[in-house]
Amino acid sequence: MLTINVAVLLAVIVVWRLRRRTQARSRFDEKLTVVIVLALGVLIAPTSVGQGILNILGELASGVTQASR
Repeated sequence: MLTINVAVLLAVIVVWRLRRRTQARSRFDEKLTVVIVLALGVLIAPTSVGQGILNILGELASGVTQASR
């Protein structure tokens, strides 16, 4: 039996949808892509990968803040 991780499936769908030309997208397509990306974020956030991304972005934001002072 094949097991598919939902987060990986959503990531593939997001990449596939974003590869399309911008002019070919309708408003509904754009809204659906946003909903899919939000669902992907909710699935990734509690994992160790999501926590690592959060830490990296936090360090980057603090570095930019300190550089601007």
